[in-house]
Amino acid sequence: MTDVPTGAPPGSGPPPPLAGYTVAVTAERRAGELVTLLARRGARVVHAPAIRVVPLADDAELVAATREVLARPVDVAVATTGVGFRGWLAAAGAWDLPLVDHLRGARVLARGPKARGAIRGGGLVDAWSPASESSAEVLEHLLSGAEGPLEGRRIAVQLHGDPLADVVAALRAAGAEVVTVPVYRWVPPEDVAPLRRLVDSVVAGEVDAVTFTSAPAAASLLSTAGEAGRHAELVAALRDGVLPVAVGPVTAAPLAAAGVDAVQPERARLGALAREVVARLPGRDPVLRVGGRELQVRGHAAVLDGRLVEPAPGPMALLRALAARPGVVVAGPAAEAAVTGLRAALGPGLVETVAGGGARLAV
Repeated sequence: MTDVPTGAPPGSGPPPPLAGYTVAVTAERRAGELVTLLARRGARVVHAPAIRVVPLADDAELVAATREVLARPVDVAVATTGVGFRGWLAAAGAWDLPLVDHLRGARVLARGPKARGAIRGGGLVDAWSPASESSAEVLEHLLSGAEGPLEGRRIAVQLHGDPLADVVAALRAAGAEVVTVPVYRWVPPEDVAPLRRLVDSVVAGEVDAVTFTSAPAAASLLSTAGEAGRHAELVAALRDGVLPVAVGPVTAAPLAAAGVDAVQPERARLGALAREVVARLPGRDPVLRVGGRELQVRGHAAVLDGRLVEPAPGPMALLRALAARPGVVVAGPAAEAAVTGLRAALGPGLVETVAGGGARLAV
């Protein structure tokens, strides 16, 4: 797990919306773009790739699938991602395989606008695409007979890391011959230590949100936790404290199967994913009126009267405990030791000590 040097410095004026929060990125592909989007909004970002991509040109499985597609005419081809379909055409060209010419006689369906752009950029014509950008709607379209009866027809489905088992099974049950094309495959990261550290951090509540951009990444985090004997703890943390954010319903499916309800943006885009984090995280922490001032306690920092304040870890832990139950006394040796540091960070009038030991917020 890599700590990315991002976030807003304390005392530098009005904080950006994610200042004081730690957000984990599990993506490999386009991870830098997502990290930048979150960092610009003030988040402290940690990066732990949950998967890695097998390069197209090195993938013997893709070569074999392409040759199978070329073996006989294709009636329908489904492009699920822009980068994947574009990469498939480019790889076939590098191998001197006439894929584009072969697909000219097929009805080429696009799952979304990026796939549609890749189809057109490759010199082909897109026949149809769903408004929802979902594989489920593509399947519904095919099963409805909109492209003609499926019995005996040959369909090539470009995969995007997810095997789309339900889609493939439904098409085959309808009588179609389906050739799946794994344009890029997800495999576990070469170094799983960062991912294991992320599991530990999520369980410990040291991150505030975890972002997922692919179903294999979500499944990999869960399986890594299972290998460490912490699956139940990870699931509990993602249910009850740490915010899971998935780019779309396909990505969220492994989490849902584990009983985790991930929030999702309306559109499956990285920018929308970052905006969803902004919309969700600060809204979970109430703004308290304490000692005549406004205080919002975030993950590793607080916002006091519109200014970011970052106490040391011990005082910050006490502040989170006090804010969890405003006005209730928190006692114990750790609390007594942290009061001085907390007062030094926040100033006077916000934290009260009580007779017999302990502290509370002056709400």
